[in-house]
Amino acid sequence: MRIFKGIAASEGLAKGKALVHHQASMVAEKQHILADGIAGELEKFRTALSTAKRTLEEHNVRDITKESKEILETHLMMLQDPEYIQQIEAYISTNLVCAQWAVDSVTTDMVALLEKTEDALLRERAVDFRDVSLYLIDAIKGKGSHRMENLDEDVILVADVLMPSELFAMDKTHVLGISLDGGGRASHVAILVRAFNIPTVLATGGASKTVKDGDEVIVDGTYGEVFVRPDLMVSQMLDERFELWQQYEVELHQMADLPSVTTDGHPVQLKANIQTSSEVDGIKALGACGIGLFRSEFLFMESLEHPSEQRQFEVYKQVVESMAPNPVTIRTIDIGGDKVVSGLGIDEKNPILGWRAVRFCLSRKDIFTIQLRALLRASVYGKLQIMFPMISGVEELNAVLHLLEHVKEECRTEHIPFDPNVKVGTMIEVPSAALCADILAKKVDFFSIGTNDLIQYTIAVDRGNEKIAYLYQPFHPGVLRSIKMIVEMAHQNNIPVSLCGEMASDPLCSVLLAGLGMDELSMGSQSLLQVRKILRSVSFEEAKQLADHVLGMDSYLTITTYIREWMHDRFDHITTI
Repeated sequence: MRIFKGIAASEGLAKGKALVHHQASMVAEKQHILADGIAGELEKFRTALSTAKRTLEEHNVRDITKESKEILETHLMMLQDPEYIQQIEAYISTNLVCAQWAVDSVTTDMVALLEKTEDALLRERAVDFRDVSLYLIDAIKGKGSHRMENLDEDVILVADVLMPSELFAMDKTHVLGISLDGGGRASHVAILVRAFNIPTVLATGGASKTVKDGDEVIVDGTYGEVFVRPDLMVSQMLDERFELWQQYEVELHQMADLPSVTTDGHPVQLKANIQTSSEVDGIKALGACGIGLFRSEFLFMESLEHPSEQRQFEVYKQVVESMAPNPVTIRTIDIGGDKVVSGLGIDEKNPILGWRAVRFCLSRKDIFTIQLRALLRASVYGKLQIMFPMISGVEELNAVLHLLEHVKEECRTEHIPFDPNVKVGTMIEVPSAALCADILAKKVDFFSIGTNDLIQYTIAVDRGNEKIAYLYQPFHPGVLRSIKMIVEMAHQNNIPVSLCGEMASDPLCSVLLAGLGMDELSMGSQSLLQVRKILRSVSFEEAKQLADHVLGMDSYLTITTYIREWMHDRFDHITTI
């Protein structure tokens, strides 16, 4: 028996015979051509474009979920992107190579920008760019051999790489579970397997190299484990685990419509972090009382061209309308650093401390003002809030507020309706902003603490550097004291404060954050129900006592140990910490 640990991407338990799938089509064949062969290769490419579009459109007319539909539409948009098409055609003509090699080369250059980042969310988007090239390469080759459209028995699919295109095309009635060697929860593949309700484990490392066709495999998409050739004892244990999981799921979902309040009546609003409009229906079903962070930069990643004002407006409007009357906080473009977007000329030796987020926006007002106009236009359709990232001091805040007022005046002149009372806030993720929180609080309507960067900058540790990853500690006394100070400064100036970093998604942190005085926690949707259950099980007085106690401790090791024991004593039956 072999056990592979990975990322739990889609909950559930599945048992069956393995079907091993290795992705071979990703490698294009390189062939040089003569000058008189250019026209023929261009024609091959254009024919492949039409074929690939037709394949996507065929999938798009089926009875599919909203999330699946949006992924297909994104891929269709990429296939119609004039810049992408022009680059491939120019590559064929300039380098005298065949069409499939040109497609692969141009796409590889685009993907390289994303794969160099430390942000797992962005790295996973590279898979989707590759998927579009796969449609094209297969259409050029005329093979499509990697498709699994006709399966005559139930299987557990064990693969090294799986593309969204393959998920759409495969016979999903016979795929009971999926194990992938790579991937992450933010990828389109992960979104799709959840939409298709297929238990899935990602990032198993090398299961596909060990498993053979016909092997018995159990996929546990709840705990993130794959069992190959399990013995009888393990099979019985997993059957019991499945029954407990079902009971717990029922218990959690019963809380979707309940308020997030402590046992003594203190409210802590629970909101969701999203990056695409396709996630809205799911978070509403889980009882999120709003969106605390909409990462607008993902709009800039789905195409080689910058999204137009109209495109941005339509997306913002859709999200705001869908969530009304609950609020939607949209963060303005947060690119640079570990978020690389093609075509913007951001390539620095030290990007984490460089030209990023609001610094980029203030120097590229042509891009920034378009986004502000789109946001203001969408503000009349619900409760939209605008949030600026990586503000380091009052000078930057004054600059963006001044620009926002200028755009408002433009809208008034052009008789474009917008909410004149739209709320504006800033993220607190730079130590200088934390130390000046009392000054910044007088100029905005709310704070949102971005702990991912606040931890990184406070401790001076690159969170993408494996050599010093152990130093990246949310429970570092300096981090907790900063959070406490920010909350106090916000409340003294009568504005609410939210926390939207990964700490909010960690059940281990939930009681502590409530005790530190957080008004809101914004998190990944997978954590909403569990955090709500935890907060409804403790009193605010207990939470404050916990926070006060750990604030007096002198090391992250002591604090982490104490919080783990405190939480295990009370929540061992519902937390996996």
